[in-house]
Amino acid sequence: MIGKLKGVLDSTGEDWAVIDVQGVGYHVQCSSRTLGALPAIGEPVTLAIETYVREDQIRLFGFDGDVERDWFRLLLAVQGVGTKVALAILGTLAPDDLAGAIALRDKAQVARAPGVGPKVAQRIINELKDKVSALAAGDAPVSLVSDRQAGARGTAGDAVSALVNLGYAPAQANGAVVAALRDGGEAADTAELIRRGLKELAR
Repeated sequence: MIGKLKGVLDSTGEDWAVIDVQGVGYHVQCSSRTLGALPAIGEPVTLAIETYVREDQIRLFGFDGDVERDWFRLLLAVQGVGTKVALAILGTLAPDDLAGAIALRDKAQVARAPGVGPKVAQRIINELKDKVSALAAGDAPVSLVSDRQAGARGTAGDAVSALVNLGYAPAQANGAVVAALRDGGEAADTAELIRRGLKELAR
């Protein structure tokens, strides 16, 4: 199976790119977000690849990195989500934003992607809410959100609760939100704290 392609960008289309690897052109389907991040034609490029094998076809899907590819795999495990819908979601929401939407149970955010209705969005949230933490690893500093932060405004407490619901230990969740508050300031809303907290946990 092909797991990575490293070569030169040969050409692009609406939802694909051709990567020239030592004279062999690989046709790779990509999300709009990945396509937008590609260099100019003729420039070096590296893509994480998911090889999709069926009886009558072999397709390659390219991603900006391993995290986006892991999300693609997770999305395909959800009933009713095929490759086209998974790419549409990843083209609309960055991995951190998608993780935050799932943590907040924000189906409207997920449903922004073309081809994703409220029912599919809810199914994605229901089926992935317990699996998101598998995409992040690492130890956050053990620190507690202060009573003023968690109680007076509630956003930090909500962010900690969301991260705990995603499977992180309370100490990890607290440490990540403390770091998020330090980096983003106490004016950050819950969604922003979750996004920043997930980034801390992924380090």
